[in-house]
Amino acid sequence: MYKIIFIALFLFIAGNTTVFAQTETEAVLVAKDTLKSNNIDPLTPAKAAFYSAVLPGLGQAYNKKYWKIPLVYGAIGTSLYFYIDNNKKYHQYRDAYKRRLEGYTDDNYAYLDKARLIAGQKFYQRNRDLSALVTLAFYALNIIDANVDAALLQFNVGENLSVRPIIYPNDVTLKTNVSLTLNYHF
Repeated sequence: MYKIIFIALFLFIAGNTTVFAQTETEAVLVAKDTLKSNNIDPLTPAKAAFYSAVLPGLGQAYNKKYWKIPLVYGAIGTSLYFYIDNNKKYHQYRDAYKRRLEGYTDDNYAYLDKARLIAGQKFYQRNRDLSALVTLAFYALNIIDANVDAALLQFNVGENLSVRPIIYPNDVTLKTNVSLTLNYHF
């Protein structure tokens, strides 16, 4: 009997006491993102363009497109060669014309008259200016290529998104048909 009274008293005291170890908190549900996050750096195209502006080809190296560097230097170098060559010949014709006006005829162009010397000056001046424009165009194209290539590196071009041509026979006419399908797999 003492055991029953003791157990009842223990349960009464234990049931009426407050337990301070537990506190009531609000549960906040957070939805977990199931999509993979691509680490996209919006400044990457600007960096590549800046590097290409400082030193042509450096933006292509930043994008790890090393095969483009010889193309950049070949294009800019060729147009610079033609600029320098046309500038040299322009100055030769101009100096020969100036010497001809002073009365000297002992230059390399003694076989040309004054009208031909003026025509040669205009020809090489026009080609020199055109070569300078082409050089600037290749320099700008180098910067644009590095910028666009860095921007396109951030796009997802995996196998989940693809465009594939399909060739299949027509059942009625027995001719082959070509179609283009856009496949997107989740």
